[in-house]
Amino acid sequence: MQKFDFLVIESDAARAEALLSALHFLGHRPQLAAECRSVDESTHAWQAVYVGKVESEAAAERQLALLGDAANHVPVLVAADAPLAERCARMASPSATRVAALEFPLRYEQVAEALRGVHARFAGSQSGALRFVGHSAPMVRVNALIRQVAPFDSTVLVLGESGTGKEMVARAIHEHSARRDKPFVAINCGAIPAELLESELFGHEKGAFTGAISARKGRFELAEGGTLFLDEIGDMSLPMQVKLLRVLQERMYERVGGSKTQRCDVRIIAATHRDLEQAIVEGKFREDLYYRLSVFPLELPALRERLEDLPVLIDEFNQRLARRGLDVARFSAGAMHTLREHAWPGNVRELANLVERMAILCPHGEVRASELPAKYRHGPACEEVHGAALLALMEDVHAAAGAIGVHPVDESQRLLPEDGIDLKDHLADIEVGLIRQALDATGGVVAHAARLLRMQRTTLVEKLRKYGLQANGLAA
Repeated sequence: MQKFDFLVIESDAARAEALLSALHFLGHRPQLAAECRSVDESTHAWQAVYVGKVESEAAAERQLALLGDAANHVPVLVAADAPLAERCARMASPSATRVAALEFPLRYEQVAEALRGVHARFAGSQSGALRFVGHSAPMVRVNALIRQVAPFDSTVLVLGESGTGKEMVARAIHEHSARRDKPFVAINCGAIPAELLESELFGHEKGAFTGAISARKGRFELAEGGTLFLDEIGDMSLPMQVKLLRVLQERMYERVGGSKTQRCDVRIIAATHRDLEQAIVEGKFREDLYYRLSVFPLELPALRERLEDLPVLIDEFNQRLARRGLDVARFSAGAMHTLREHAWPGNVRELANLVERMAILCPHGEVRASELPAKYRHGPACEEVHGAALLALMEDVHAAAGAIGVHPVDESQRLLPEDGIDLKDHLADIEVGLIRQALDATGGVVAHAARLLRMQRTTLVEKLRKYGLQANGLAA
C-alpha cells in the first residue's frame, strides 16, 4: 500500500497521540496540523489528511488551508463523530470514494483497513500521485526531484546501478507531465545491434536495406507528442551518438533510405548505469552529447544505500504477487536482519525476484534466515557478527525482558543445539517476542509499550518497521 505524508487535524491530545502512533507504525509520515505554520508547495505536498475534533471552525479553516490544492484530491480519514465529517465528504467529491470514517477507541487493524479501502478505490483515478516506493531520505529526494522536473520538457538523464528502477523513474516523470496522454516509448540502446539501431530510432523506407520489405516508423515517430526513453544510452556506438546529437539539436530526422525531413516533438529521458564522464575520458562517449542529455541529471540510490525501505518494498512486491493470485512471502525477524546485511548487487530487481521465489518456496509460513538462498546467508556481510552490535542487542533483550517481568534463563545453563544455531535469527526472534508481549500488556498503545521497554517511542516505532511487525487486533 502506498505510504502517505499525512496532515493530522485533531485537537484531542489522546486521540492525536493514538493516531500518530498508528500511522507511524503503518509506515506513514504524519504531522499535526497544529504544529505546522505553512506549507511550501514547491518542496512538499500532503498526500492524505485526517480530520477529527477541532477547537473551532476558524482553527479548522486554517488547518485545512495547509492542504492547498491537494484538498481536491487527497485521500481523507475522518473521525466518525467529527463535526466536519459532512464537509469532508463534500470536499472529497460527490462520490466520496476517497473518504473513510474511523471509530474510537482506535485500532491498528481499523486504520490499516480504512487506508487499504480508500487507496484501492482512489488509486485508479489518482493519476497525479507518485508510486515510487520508499520513505528513506534518498527516495524522498528522488520523488521530490521527479515532481520538480516532470512539468517541464527538460531532458533528463537518469543515473544508477542496474536494477534500481530507472525506467520506473522515466515513466513517473512522463505520467506527471503534460504529455501523459501521449505515448511513452522505451528502447534499450544496448540490446540492439549498432547497425539496426538507426532504423529502430528513425524508421526506414521500403527497400532501404535487405529485408526492408515495407516502410516502418521509428521510435521517434511512435513517441510523437510524448516521451522517448533511451535506456542504456552509454552503450550506444559513437557514429550513432553523432546522429542522435543532431536530432536533439535540430529536432529533425530522416528515415533510413528516405530523403524527407521530419520534425519531432518528443521529450527525451535517457538512462545509463555507466559512468559517462569516465567514458568521455576514454573516448567512448561524446562530451557534447553528454551535456545535451544531462540538462537535469537524476541519480538513483542503490538498494544498499536505503535498506530502511526493505519492509515497504517487500510489502509492495507482496501486493503485486497477491494481485496475480500468488501467495505472499513473510520474512521472520532474523531473515529481515540477514537481508539487511546482503550487498544487493541486483538492487530492487533482485529483491523483487527473491520475494517471488520465497513466496513460491514457503507459501504457508514465515521465511527464516536458514531458508534463504545460500548467497544471502553466506555473503561477506553475513559471515561476521560484530561484537559490539551483538552485545547491544543482548543488553536490549535482557533489559526488555526484565521490564515486563520475564527472566531469561541463565546463559551458562542454556544448551547449544548439536547442529548449532543462527544466533542473530534467535536473538531477533526473542526481541520480537518481547515487543509483542509489551504491546499485548499495554493494549497495543505504542507509547506505553515503549515506556515498558525503557525506550523512546520513536525507537520502538523504528523496530516495528524493521521487523515488519503487524499489530492486527491491537488497540492504538
